[in-house]
Amino acid sequence: MIKNLLLSNRFLVALSLLSLLVLPSHTLADETKLEVRVLSKGAKFIGSSMGGAQITIRDSDTGELLAQGRTSGGTGDTAKIMQDSAPHHSPVATEDAAVFEAELDLDRVTRIEVTAYGPLAQRQAAQEVSLTQWVVPGKHITGGDALTLVMPGFVVDVLAPATPVTLSGEPVELTITAHVALMCGCPITPNGLWDANKYEVSAIIERNGVVEDTVPLNFAGEASQFSATVNLDKKGSYQLTVYAYDPANGNTGVDFATFAIK
Repeated sequence: MIKNLLLSNRFLVALSLLSLLVLPSHTLADETKLEVRVLSKGAKFIGSSMGGAQITIRDSDTGELLAQGRTSGGTGDTAKIMQDSAPHHSPVATEDAAVFEAELDLDRVTRIEVTAYGPLAQRQAAQEVSLTQWVVPGKHITGGDALTLVMPGFVVDVLAPATPVTLSGEPVELTITAHVALMCGCPITPNGLWDANKYEVSAIIERNGVVEDTVPLNFAGEASQFSATVNLDKKGSYQLTVYAYDPANGNTGVDFATFAIK
């Protein structure tokens, strides 16, 4: 009887030790906090006013999804972000700047891949950028600029002509109108912080798949509005490619419209 009891106790102890060995690794994981922000190239943070940017965090080696969400908050402090006199590499993020906060359960040093896609409120202009970084369990990546990705592009939105539309006339007088802003939604005006005089905004006109002309669009008197009027005297299927280009750094954005003349 005593012998059986001792054997039973030994079995229970062994079973307990075995269960500790096979516990899921995440029970031993350290919580690691991350702050991820997305900065519009040449401008401010992409936040709630532009629908935010979708953030995805994965284990770079295995592809395991660790966290996802979107940035939310404001575009940040204009003076702090845009001032030329800021010391090199000094942080530009402030507490109100749009951010995605994640908490990762890591049980080992992990190289993560962070991907940002946006702005979500302007899908025709959305781009994707990513970076990788090593993360040590329990060593938070917060404060300062933490993890900041730079999103290239302009938000270009062709307002006229509407798509699709069929026009007629001899010739057709067509007004092309586009809204152009930075990826953070920051407005473009002549002599402004984002100077309309320094950007190239134009429309490439194609008829039946062949480029007919490239027409400059001029500032139309309202923030971020550009337009031009052209006369078209040939029938066919047309496509407009409206682009914004910053010759200072190569930043580029496009949008498209189609119409027909019969």
